[in-house]
Amino acid sequence: MNDWPEGWSGGRDGRHGRGSADAQPEGARVMPHVRPGSVPPQQRQGYDAVAGRAAAPYDSGYNTGQVYGAPRGGRGAGPGGPGGGGHGTGTPPLPSYSPGARPAPDWGRRIKVGAITVAVVLVATTIGTYFWADGKMRREVDLAKVIERPQEGDCTTYLIVGSDSREGMTAEDKKRLHTGSADGKRTDSMMILAACGSGNTMISLPRDSDVEIPTFVGSQSGKTFKGTGRRVKLNAAYAEDGPELLVRTVEHNTGLRIDHYAEIGFAGFANIVDALGGVEMTIEKGFKDKKSGADFQAGKQTLDGEQALAFVRTRYAFAESDLARTKNQQKFLAALASQAATPGTVLNPFKLYPTLGAGLDTLIVDKDMSLFDLAEMFFAMKSVNGGDGTSMNMPVSGSRGGNLVWDKAKVKELVRQIQNDEKVTVTEK
Repeated sequence: MNDWPEGWSGGRDGRHGRGSADAQPEGARVMPHVRPGSVPPQQRQGYDAVAGRAAAPYDSGYNTGQVYGAPRGGRGAGPGGPGGGGHGTGTPPLPSYSPGARPAPDWGRRIKVGAITVAVVLVATTIGTYFWADGKMRREVDLAKVIERPQEGDCTTYLIVGSDSREGMTAEDKKRLHTGSADGKRTDSMMILAACGSGNTMISLPRDSDVEIPTFVGSQSGKTFKGTGRRVKLNAAYAEDGPELLVRTVEHNTGLRIDHYAEIGFAGFANIVDALGGVEMTIEKGFKDKKSGADFQAGKQTLDGEQALAFVRTRYAFAESDLARTKNQQKFLAALASQAATPGTVLNPFKLYPTLGAGLDTLIVDKDMSLFDLAEMFFAMKSVNGGDGTSMNMPVSGSRGGNLVWDKAKVKELVRQIQNDEKVTVTEK
């Protein structure tokens, strides 16, 4: 037998094979290289061969689209049958995929990728908003300067103050908002908000409340001023030495510890209302007041910033004067918080950012106030407006020299209930 490739002679001479007289068996034959243009024409194998007809011309099996293997019909009828190799009984199935066709979209994967993308964007936006808002907070009040403080209670307490500060207001703003042009700042409204598990309570402190100025440390000088038993209106404490003395005076006269302080001026108040697109209120009885610029009809209405400021400042139009004003202040602040804490505001960046910007630019808080504390304050006010809490004036027993005297027994019981996180049952009358 010839060796490969040396045994190759290119012809049949001298080789053993069929028709040869040589006794040696024929060696392995090797197909000569196909020369260009020598491939015979290729044709499809006809199906007539199955029925005994003449067989089709030679088919090399290349590039014909012929499908090999057993089709889904079981074993074939024999050699030469359709499908090749004697397998299959019917027409071979068509190819299931065309090279030019687009594959079906993977919707599961697309939804998953889209959900992850949205989640990442939301988280990034939330974190960015938090740090932006946290950086705008004006933490200017140092409650560490307040001395002789009461013990901490089970509720979180806020002293919320509305000042008549004209900071940032133009002459036109002062005229439009009827604020006047007095220098410095005083407090027009004060209230305690107790955020408790048993229910939230909002207590207004009339500015004309009769209180004692205790011993205190000056917020600027650091000097200790001994108490002399001097009695003044509550808002005089704020005018004398600012927020720190006001907190000290409230704690001394109530026995309730104040955890956080929040103050907003005229301009900030009006800007927040306008950023929200107004606040909807129901006014039970119409009233007018030249000093504040109030002019309201009875019924449901949406107040803009100018109208809202007039509403919370009016007192001369009411027989109860300051007590009636504090009730209106409570009612409006609760409605404001209720509208500010809705999904329509929180989830709408065109409302959220202007509202936060308007409020945080003018809101003054204590050094320990966080955004979470501020959010708790707003949601507590919202719950009071929704009927899940109590709103009241500090109980009053009479007057002294034109100042309102608190009912000591009721104040003591009210403070005890808040300190122990009990449902408030004390009434103002």
